[in-house]
Amino acid sequence: MNATRVLLAAPQPGPSGLEDFGHDPLWISIIKSVAIFVFLLLSVMFGVWMERKLISRMQHRYGPNRAGKFGLLQSVADALKMGLKEDLYPRTVDKFLYAIAPIILVVPGFMAFSVIPFGPNVSMFGVVTPLQLTDLPIAVLFVLAMSSVAVYGIVLAGWSSRSPYAMLGGLRSSAQVVSYEIAMGLSFVGVFLFSGTLSTSEIVAKQASGGTWDIAGLSIPMPSWYVVMLIPSFLIYAITMLGETNRVPFDLPEGEGELVGGYQTEYSSSLKFALIQMGEYVNVFVVSAVSITLFFGGWHAPWPISLWEGANTGWWPLLWFFIKLVLVFAAFIWVRASMPRIRYDQLMAFGWKVLIPLNLAWIMLVATVRAFRVEDADRTVLFTIAAVVLVCCLALYFRFDTVLQRRREEKAAETEAEYERLEVEPTAGGFPVPPLDLPHYHGADRKEVSSGIH
Repeated sequence: MNATRVLLAAPQPGPSGLEDFGHDPLWISIIKSVAIFVFLLLSVMFGVWMERKLISRMQHRYGPNRAGKFGLLQSVADALKMGLKEDLYPRTVDKFLYAIAPIILVVPGFMAFSVIPFGPNVSMFGVVTPLQLTDLPIAVLFVLAMSSVAVYGIVLAGWSSRSPYAMLGGLRSSAQVVSYEIAMGLSFVGVFLFSGTLSTSEIVAKQASGGTWDIAGLSIPMPSWYVVMLIPSFLIYAITMLGETNRVPFDLPEGEGELVGGYQTEYSSSLKFALIQMGEYVNVFVVSAVSITLFFGGWHAPWPISLWEGANTGWWPLLWFFIKLVLVFAAFIWVRASMPRIRYDQLMAFGWKVLIPLNLAWIMLVATVRAFRVEDADRTVLFTIAAVVLVCCLALYFRFDTVLQRRREEKAAETEAEYERLEVEPTAGGFPVPPLDLPHYHGADRKEVSSGIH
């Protein structure tokens, strides 16, 4: 009887769920952990090479082409150089926090990858196990928590350096993460409403087949990937990905134009600097993997490959997941090569005044649609609530539109008054202008006047 219970509780080949976790032997968990660690290390090394190579091609350059074939060993050479260089400590830094900040920055990224599903249940050395280290009923919230912890590394790196530039970079990062993490969390709500779970493996399983929508007595096929149904949620999440990882155009914490190097100004090109760069790229891969898991079907094969019966079985899903990850990372590089850095006030205003209100409005719409699909729901109440929400939104829009129009008119009147004042008194603008009745000089005096000596 006990053997039968163990056999029923053990994972079976096929899609994984929460019930499939917690049965792995210790050595299988160690193999998975080492595999994720090595995968991220190699991803960072070749991600740096890919970014440099792709940006150089966009700018009609060759990029790395000396170390190894196609410059593939350039990242290896850079890693060896930074690992062997002398590790310097500036005189006034807090040595403990200065040393531990890069570790705090990079470790949460590795931990967040533990709940990312790479594939279904497979046979590994005779043991059926999911291609995922672990899963939680609140796995997505765990990823958000790890991204919040990572910002402490940036803040401590800036504070412990005791440099004004590094301090400003750390403060910028904390404010930026707080602002954009709210919008990022709200962009997940639509996925939670449609999937009914916060488990990453079950969210991927929900995207295996979309099912149907029963509208007005008609059965309409529903797309399987949430990026189709929840395109506003994905677009908002795509923007917050750039803000969370401090990438262009939101790389204000390390803006070299005004902060030299930002929070990493006082870190020499040593192992600590290498850890900071690794943390940035690991976080990029984490948010990319989360986008694939929540919006792009996870490890499921895209159409038309999905028409093949064996596409989503065995080890093949690893290939589909890896291809999706490379494409999302290429989009990061494309944005970096195409867009300029924005001002910090524009960054904060966009996060609080645009992304969060749009997210809230979209969540209300998605919740209303989901409520209509609930059986025995009171349609009259739902229509009343939807009408009230629509009227309130229109009222707020016209109210703010009137206020903004009044401000524009006042600003235009002030500008017109300023022009009129300058026409009457040319020196009123604050810049001295020469009088119109200058005396005429001749010979050497004219040269002195033109050179500003007279």
